[in-house]
Amino acid sequence: MASAREERDAADQNFDYMFKLLIIGNSSVGKTSFLFRYTDDSFTSAFVSTVGIDFKVKTIYRNDKRIKLQIWDTAGQERYRTITTAYYRGAMGFLLVYDITSQDSFVAVQDWGTQIKTYSWDNAQVVLVGNKLDLEEDRQVPTEDGQRLATELGFEFFEASAKECINVKQVFDKLVDVICDKMNDGVSSDASPSPNHKEAGLKDTPRGIQGGCTC
Repeated sequence: MASAREERDAADQNFDYMFKLLIIGNSSVGKTSFLFRYTDDSFTSAFVSTVGIDFKVKTIYRNDKRIKLQIWDTAGQERYRTITTAYYRGAMGFLLVYDITSQDSFVAVQDWGTQIKTYSWDNAQVVLVGNKLDLEEDRQVPTEDGQRLATELGFEFFEASAKECINVKQVFDKLVDVICDKMNDGVSSDASPSPNHKEAGLKDTPRGIQGGCTC
């Protein structure tokens, strides 16, 4: 469950935008570790399977805007799939994580991508993340395969390590940037506001920044 601090942060209305992000992928690929490294700059090697879904809140400063990220950590087990897919609606971005030492988790990316297309908005942005880069000697999924699949699916691509804090901040920054770019494209096209604009919660509020993982 979210801590009291996360609940207070979630209630904070001092932001320009709010983005709902989901971290998805097979069980044990390191989704929770990735989230904690980003929000708390912490890591534990103890594996505790996520039950259902949980979230953390982090406020960042991008492009002169204060952006609140509500980041949902989902369970990868099949028995929780109905619960987690219910949270896809309204999500503006996804981190789809696989384990570079597990071919099975990589094969499952196609299914996860199908779920995103089925249950989320058409303009939801996705970054494919090959986690556990620190276990290079145990690699089963070549970098080229990850990049090729991401290109085929139209996703951004990173390899990263929650343990060694490699590319963690960069992954989230890229996801936020592509969401902002998509929103700006909608504004510049003079079209009616997309669902993302409504969900983002554009506000005329003071700007600020809250720190976190600096890796």
